[in-house]
Amino acid sequence: MGLSEQINADIKKAMLAREKEKLEALRAVKSAIMLEATKDGSGEVSEEVALAIVQKLVKQRKDASGIFKEQGREDLASDEDFQIEVLSVYLPEQMGEEEVRKVVQDAIAQVGAAGPQDMGKVMGPVMGKLKGKADGKLISALVKECLA
Repeated sequence: MGLSEQINADIKKAMLAREKEKLEALRAVKSAIMLEATKDGSGEVSEEVALAIVQKLVKQRKDASGIFKEQGREDLASDEDFQIEVLSVYLPEQMGEEEVRKVVQDAIAQVGAAGPQDMGKVMGPVMGKLKGKADGKLISALVKECLA
């Protein structure tokens, strides 16, 4: 079962269970996927594109939650955090910091990076390898740390 079909099935379950908040998050994902599917007129999106959409929505919600917490709006932040939980089910399991650090160090050795000026040379291969498996901010921080 593809990601889009899984989301549709979960929407039906949420409707039957009358889970309003969960339904709201799932409909947002479905809407974004349908919008992408109708862009080029094909009516379908690949699994990779659907996964990228879910990742983008999770990132947006994390950013919004952080802003709400800074402003003391815990009620709005908790709504965003709940939506993150709902959407995270569809993402692949994220790698831990130590696993990411090992990949970064391997990439530095392969590229032969010597210092912070070589960050771009390292980031490209690492991001390609870890796409969807690790947070970009974590990767960037580890690359900076290892090159310093």
